Amino acid sequence: MNASRRFPISYVLLVLAAGLWLSSMMGPRSIEISYSDFKETLRDNRVEEVLISDRRIEGRLRPDALVEGEAQYFHTVPVQDEALVDTLEQYGVAFRGAAADGLGTFIASTVLPAAVFVGLWVLAMRRFSPQSGVAPLVKNKAKLYVQSSTGMTFADVAGQDEAKAELVEVVQFLVEPGRFQRLGGKLPRGVLLVGPPGTGKTMLAKAVAGEAKSPFFSISGSEFVELFVGMGAARVRDLFEQAKKRSPCIIFIDELDALGKARGASGMVGGHDERESTLNQLLVEMDGFDTNLGIIVLAATNRPEVLDPALLRSGRFDRQVLVDRPDRKGREAILRVHARDVTLAPEVDLGVIAQRTPGFVGADLANLINEAALLAAREGADQVFPRHFNEAVDRIVAGLEKKSRLISPKEKERVAVHESGHALVAALTPGADPVHKISIIPRGLAALGYTQQLPGEDRYLSTREELLGRIDVLLGGRVAEETVFGDVSSGAQNDLQRATEIIRSMIVELGMGATLGALTYGRQAPVFLGGGFGGSERPFSDATAMAVDEEMKRIMEERLERVRELILRKRDLLDRATRILLEKETIEAEEFANLVGVPLPSPEPAAA
Repeated sequence: MNASRRFPISYVLLVLAAGLWLSSMMGPRSIEISYSDFKETLRDNRVEEVLISDRRIEGRLRPDALVEGEAQYFHTVPVQDEALVDTLEQYGVAFRGAAADGLGTFIASTVLPAAVFVGLWVLAMRRFSPQSGVAPLVKNKAKLYVQSSTGMTFADVAGQDEAKAELVEVVQFLVEPGRFQRLGGKLPRGVLLVGPPGTGKTMLAKAVAGEAKSPFFSISGSEFVELFVGMGAARVRDLFEQAKKRSPCIIFIDELDALGKARGASGMVGGHDERESTLNQLLVEMDGFDTNLGIIVLAATNRPEVLDPALLRSGRFDRQVLVDRPDRKGREAILRVHARDVTLAPEVDLGVIAQRTPGFVGADLANLINEAALLAAREGADQVFPRHFNEAVDRIVAGLEKKSRLISPKEKERVAVHESGHALVAALTPGADPVHKISIIPRGLAALGYTQQLPGEDRYLSTREELLGRIDVLLGGRVAEETVFGDVSSGAQNDLQRATEIIRSMIVELGMGATLGALTYGRQAPVFLGGGFGGSERPFSDATAMAVDEEMKRIMEERLERVRELILRKRDLLDRATRILLEKETIEAEEFANLVGVPLPSPEPAAA
């Protein structure tokens, strides 16, 4: 018979299984009862007819004797009862006998269902057998890129000059290995990209793939781990075997923390699970291949603290490259890259936008450009103007405007007082960041208003006075409500939480308190690094904890008193700012600076 016309046995098995299932689902519902219940039903004259066989008695109840929700059909196991026929005749029940079960019945009821399930199991196992090639569960899922297949090069990456320089050297290791080995040096085995989410770690890896004249294997750490123990380790072996055949090459593992968490971190006894066996295999492979083969493992993670120490030792990931949040100069460069295909108005200054976006990472800045372009298109504008960028920043920082949210005039006035208090304290506190915008337009999930401050330059350190100034600004809204209305509201909840956290950090972590002095205890280790189910214990005594609590309360009371005095002295400015906010709903930086009589900070050029 022609192989193309051969009818697969799997179809027969599936049809038989479906037939058995349909026959069981379409038949009448029958419940099993005891023989004594059967006799009692007979005596109640509720049985209409029965079928008697050697191993089973099946019956049907009279329709007029059915109770609501009760099944009409029943079956029971017979016992030795010579008076059964007389009882049936006494109550006028129609009955008949059934022949003893033969071979056909046995096959249909027992052998055939078992054969169907065994056949389906054999069919499934054959699909994953070694004869069919590399089993899909064992084969690694890495994507292989050739030169320029990612469509991205180092020219597309901005704001990470130091990290880019390190990776340019990695590409040179593969292109010109002899240049680095002529003096006896060995090529690095692994490079780990570390940094917050959105800073461009994966983009840098794609740029390496675009620049390298070598094969580039890309896979996520989570794609190694499977339900079946041993499959992940087999995938690691298969990946490195393919890499050795195509060396020199690069292996990129994204989200390494999904695979490389510290072994035994769960605190459970006997942690030899699938993930740990996969990690062990990766460690073995990184130790096993010859550095002269030209295989470099590139990995990325935003959680380096959870990685197994064995991964980070020399000889495995020899280099750790920090991909940090970009500074002002880097943000401007990133904006220029993402704005290449956007039609900008001549008055758009990307340097000013970079200054207004401290803390933004590459993904945030790409989203900013896209949001501004969408806002301009929604208006029907032929160019993207500065107002579109301002609105896009507000959307990203504070959320979408909630124009449909109705606020009573009384609550609106309280929100205006609250935000004016924040802004006034910020403007009159030395070292505080300048106020950029005040708004009482509801945004996001719960924000009824917000005060936006922007630093004049990037900061990497904070003095004690600057931290105290932040606390004062956070308390300004609550104190303003208390001064104007003689009462406080729940709107200051988040402000109080943040102020409390700063005070605790100053005392316990930064050595800026009187109780602990220069002693610092840091934060408690997470549960998975604490060596047990409950994490690490508190590193100081109960007496010290009580002293810390007392100092926290004292600092909070001192700052509240300082802000109260400031608000009372400048009550006229607070009232004027509140009136303008209620009228316009938004106050920009220049108008607020003129209102309170402070100079407007001028944008400083980014450092070259």
